[in-house]
Amino acid sequence: MRLTYLLASASSLLLAGVPQASGENLQDALSAAYLNNPDIRAQRMAADIAEEQIDQARSRGRPKVNLFGSYVYQSLDSGAPFAFNNGDRPVASAQLEARFPIYAGGRLGAVVRQAEAGAFAAEAELDSATQTLLLETITAYVDIIRDRAVIDIRNSSIDLLEGQLTASQDRFDVGDITRTDVALSEARLEGGRAQLAAAEAQLEGSLAYYAFLTGLDAGDLAPVPPAPPMPETFDEALAIALHSNPAIEGARFAERAAKESIEVAKGAFRPEVSAIAQAGIQEYHSDGYNDTSFTAGAQASIPLFTGGLNSSRLREARLQRSQAQSQIALNERFVRAQIARAWYGLEAAQRAVAASERQVEAAEIAYEGAQEELKVGFRTTLDVLDQEQQLLEARLAVVSAERDRYVAAHQLLAAMGELSPEVLGIGIR
Repeated sequence: MRLTYLLASASSLLLAGVPQASGENLQDALSAAYLNNPDIRAQRMAADIAEEQIDQARSRGRPKVNLFGSYVYQSLDSGAPFAFNNGDRPVASAQLEARFPIYAGGRLGAVVRQAEAGAFAAEAELDSATQTLLLETITAYVDIIRDRAVIDIRNSSIDLLEGQLTASQDRFDVGDITRTDVALSEARLEGGRAQLAAAEAQLEGSLAYYAFLTGLDAGDLAPVPPAPPMPETFDEALAIALHSNPAIEGARFAERAAKESIEVAKGAFRPEVSAIAQAGIQEYHSDGYNDTSFTAGAQASIPLFTGGLNSSRLREARLQRSQAQSQIALNERFVRAQIARAWYGLEAAQRAVAASERQVEAAEIAYEGAQEELKVGFRTTLDVLDQEQQLLEARLAVVSAERDRYVAAHQLLAAMGELSPEVLGIGIR
């Protein structure tokens, strides 16, 4: 069964339970959550830090120019037979040095590629945190709509139960029913009031979590918009997830960074060559003359023995890459499970919506019939109360199924890596 058709079919309380013009809408909530959430700000700064590390890595392959200067007081006293420049004098010196790396055993390019992969991994982590936050916000939003609908249904049920109790009391007064029937009505009414109190407590919890996520106090919430289009098959959804899920993308970039760290470690065994140029001047103030110098050439260093440090770093880099490869496999398994759970959860929720709506229709007919039959003595008070309870449960089931269907659709999008601000149409980046 095509999910695009399922989601386009009739929905009820979530999509049309509140007048469209009232209160904030889902896009307002998502924008507030994204812009105000501390975790997203921290992840965004982590991505910015990773970008700066690319510039730092590139700088290692660029020329370095340094200026050194000094001013000292020099005292010379030589015991040699012929000595010059003895005595006390101030000396000022300055030296300009330029150094350009020519060869570093492949480390320069590997460090840049490692930093670039790290930046992509940080961006994937930001995307993952963003999608998690958006999904939680959507869930909190529809939880409030569901909880308010539940309270309305339970209030309506209490009104019916109070009317039933009044009718039972009147019939008892004229001797049509027994005290047991009145007690049954009283028990159902008190049970309904207890369930209403529980529903109100659940709403308060949902409101608090919504405020935590968005920084907003939920007023009259507008109906949610239809869910974005879904893939037509499970295999299509899975293929998109394995390609686009940010957890998998982040693990792949982390593995790429680990691969480059191996090249960096290997480069430590190879020579390093730099071109250097130096120009200097020394000025002897008391003698009134100065010395100048200029040198240019190449400088090479070859590692001979590091006490096992370089070998250990190479083994560490290889282990880190193996660890990153295992993380890719783990994330792919997890995403497969997420896709299956969301896909079949969505189909089940859709079927539950349709079944619950049919149940409401049947329960309404049964309840109305039981009331009429009670008047002529074909039904007892307990029968009517049972039918009223079934109708109540059917209406509550519709509300819960609508909520579950909407959440499952967005859980599927999140597992696919498609629950982005752009897809949701909130225009925040």
